Amino acid sequence: MDIDFAPSARGTIGLEWELALVDPDDGGLVQRADEVLDALRLPDGSPHPHITGELLQNTVELVSGVHTTAGGAIDDLRHQLDEVRAVAAPRGIDLISSGSHPFGQWFEQPISDKQRYHKLIDRTQWWGRNMMIWGVHVHVGVDSVDRVLPLLDGLLTLSPHLQALTASSPFWAGVDTGYASNRALMFQQLPTAGLPQQFRAWSEFERYVTDMTRTGVIDDCTEVRWDLRPAPRWGTLEMRSCDATSTVDEFAAVAALIHCLVEHLNRELDAGRPLVTLPRWFVSENKWRAARYGLDAELIVSADGDERLVTDDLELWLDRLAGIAGDLGCARELAFVADIARRGGSYQRQRANATASAGDLSAVVAALARELREGLGTR
Repeated sequence: MDIDFAPSARGTIGLEWELALVDPDDGGLVQRADEVLDALRLPDGSPHPHITGELLQNTVELVSGVHTTAGGAIDDLRHQLDEVRAVAAPRGIDLISSGSHPFGQWFEQPISDKQRYHKLIDRTQWWGRNMMIWGVHVHVGVDSVDRVLPLLDGLLTLSPHLQALTASSPFWAGVDTGYASNRALMFQQLPTAGLPQQFRAWSEFERYVTDMTRTGVIDDCTEVRWDLRPAPRWGTLEMRSCDATSTVDEFAAVAALIHCLVEHLNRELDAGRPLVTLPRWFVSENKWRAARYGLDAELIVSADGDERLVTDDLELWLDRLAGIAGDLGCARELAFVADIARRGGSYQRQRANATASAGDLSAVVAALARELREGLGTR
């Protein structure tokens, strides 16, 4: 099976953001996505071109257009967020952004009525029904198919850093899991989710998709749900390992970091230098450490097994990427990465709010709604 990769302009960026709908009184999930989406229809009755539904009826997804800066893509989503809030608030619906809902139960969440979702649940059963997870996706344009897989391998070494920064799913069905990102480990239970295969040539990726299609595992390459995957139709590399960020500023910071990292890797390839990669077993261990410990994770940073605290390694990367951030016009957004490390991630804030409210997880939801609405303010 030939898979055409439609090259896109180098350095373009697009964002996707999944949001949960909640009751502002008790913090519970509400299954009213269809109602919200109907209210967002255009005057001619057609669906909103950038705000869509997802697997669960408690979720809406914002999809930016194609931009040249992370800030431009974030402003696009900020406007869409205002649109959703304008129709949701009068209907008694609030919004939160988090990798999981602190106390929601999977068996109370209806599936959206689409054939692809019904097929997914029929095949995956209990694990599929447990996919009460929300994430953010970052697409970065790649101008040549020959660069897709080298960039994927290089960016895979930084995926745990991004997972740690965005970790926002410590609670699951009312229980503190002990993990910063329980979403990361839940999502990989789906047949084609989790860490990507590491191929040496595009033809090997084509063979993988052919084999998976022939054996009925997937219908097409869009059902390859890796943490980091090629998106041939759009000509992008798509980072999918991040939990949903709880504020706009946090999403802007992570988007800027990914944008700069891909450009850094591109410049290394321009110079003919090999990209730093890690053995599969180190990549797997780093994902687990980031999911378990979040910003306190000690990551393996070289093929020789050298280790470094994720926040220390991020500090080194921020220095390394400063010039690129200036070139890409995202220095302000990138600087907020350090603020996340100083202030604490969403998973830490959620736990602090749970402690302050004597374990009342509805207070955690209220804090998440407030953060999304007002941001984090000054330290």
